Amino acid sequence: MSFRFDCLDERERERGISRAAVSVSEGLLVVLPTDSAYGVGTDAFSHAGIALMAQARGRRQAPPVLVAHGRTLDGLATGFNSGVRDLADAFWPGGLTLLCTHQPTLTWDLGDGSGTVALRMPMHPVALRLLEKTGPMAVTSANRPGTEHAAVPLTYEDAWAALVTTVDVYLDAGPMTRTALSTVVDGTDSSRPPRVLRVGAIGLDALRAVVPDLDTSAVEPAPDRDADPGTEPDAEPDAEPAGTDSEAAR
Repeated sequence: MSFRFDCLDERERERGISRAAVSVSEGLLVVLPTDSAYGVGTDAFSHAGIALMAQARGRRQAPPVLVAHGRTLDGLATGFNSGVRDLADAFWPGGLTLLCTHQPTLTWDLGDGSGTVALRMPMHPVALRLLEKTGPMAVTSANRPGTEHAAVPLTYEDAWAALVTTVDVYLDAGPMTRTALSTVVDGTDSSRPPRVLRVGAIGLDALRAVVPDLDTSAVEPAPDRDADPGTEPDAEPDAEPAGTDSEAAR
């Protein structure tokens, strides 16, 4: 059995977020609005939750981790230079995904043996409120790649059609309206300036205003949001830069 909460209603939103936080603490799945799509997530440190998410989506790939505060960067990542921190300070919450080397002491199993993690602080108030209660969550797109439900879910109904009762709580905040995917920056090499892997919601000029020596040699444009789901990187995250699952690095 799944529970849906109408987050456009203030009272029901608070009830839903509280109920979702309990589900996350138990290693269950929650659908939540991110900045440009609905995501499905669980406690980033729950091995059972990560396995359940992979089973629900029919795919195992390291999901990005969403956080509620910029200060969480130091707790989850290591080996990054001051430029990475400057970018987080300037653009979090918002459309910036930072690919970092994760702290070696963390007891999580995101499914990526490279030792990296994609971190983002979303702007959506429902997502932020939930993250404040749960701590870091592993979140990826609430769809099923390779099926008729591969398209990026923009509504609760889209997410429900793809995942149904494998999810414990659905936080319905209405249709997603933002179209730009997040900008992805690689901060794994502390000896070099941050390297832009994908330009999305935050443009190069804005990034360079914060980090003038930004490395743009590997820049790829953000995929077309209306592209065929069979070829769009959001439906086929293997096309993304190594270490990110584009579906929730959105």
